Amino acid sequence: MGNGEMQIPHVYIVILNWNGKEDTLECLRSVQAVDYPRYQILVVDNASSDGSAEAIRAAFPGVALIVNESNLGFAAGNNVGIEHALEEGADYIFLLNNDTTVDRMVLVELVKTCEADPTVGLASPKVYYYDLPNTIFYAGARRYWLPLFPDPIGIGEEDRGQHDAVREVDYVWGQAMFIKRRVIEDIGLFDPGFFMYYEDCDYCLRAAEVGYKIIYVPLARIWHKIGAGTEGDLQARWRYRAQSMAYFHRKHSRFGPAQAALLTLCSTARILARELPKGKIGLAWRLARPYVQGLSWEAEAREQ
Repeated sequence: MGNGEMQIPHVYIVILNWNGKEDTLECLRSVQAVDYPRYQILVVDNASSDGSAEAIRAAFPGVALIVNESNLGFAAGNNVGIEHALEEGADYIFLLNNDTTVDRMVLVELVKTCEADPTVGLASPKVYYYDLPNTIFYAGARRYWLPLFPDPIGIGEEDRGQHDAVREVDYVWGQAMFIKRRVIEDIGLFDPGFFMYYEDCDYCLRAAEVGYKIIYVPLARIWHKIGAGTEGDLQARWRYRAQSMAYFHRKHSRFGPAQAALLTLCSTARILARELPKGKIGLAWRLARPYVQGLSWEAEAREQ
């Protein structure tokens, strides 16, 4: 390896898997085709029971694999991969959902844009729906009209080039989070208090608080299989989302319990407003109920 190549930033792609064997295998096929001269792939398996680890070893013997003894969730599971990547000398860590596929130039664009500005700490590619490959799922996210509330940009829009400018954002999603090593050294790992959801928003706020820019890089592209799942799984996801939301607001609200309660009620109202016109009254309440319960979680937390 020549001296010039040694200056190319070393990227670790960390992919977290939990019982997603087929999605992970497709993701790995996509990632192995990336056109970038200095990157490594690490899969962290959260104690899957579907034969994921065996299938990954068989199909991709050159891919590093760590198998956790239990399902640590998204935040703690990714922390295992981040720590390993840092130990191996990574300059950047690209956290990537296992149910994604990537454009071959994704790392080139992310590295080029981040290297151009030393104040950038986090970045995200443009994210499309996997089943609607020209429809945008993420083109950045700002804080909503209520403090802290994520407001995604471009979601559901057909891509006509209207979101093709690099821009600063408030949040990047954990489905595709590109992190400079220095950020992790400065603010640490994901907060394992989040089992799943809102750990990415928490991390962005922590990075911004110490002065790092967060950017959206439109020429870097990925496609994400936005999970529908069964109703039972859907309820579990909303329960985790509600619990994480309560914890997130408890950490970051400037106005204490009143703001956290207001955001909980607004979240509940948004769910009901979206589902009631579809005639899904029962489902709407089952999805909204964890958010209402979030108010009691806040009260319990304040008493502790």
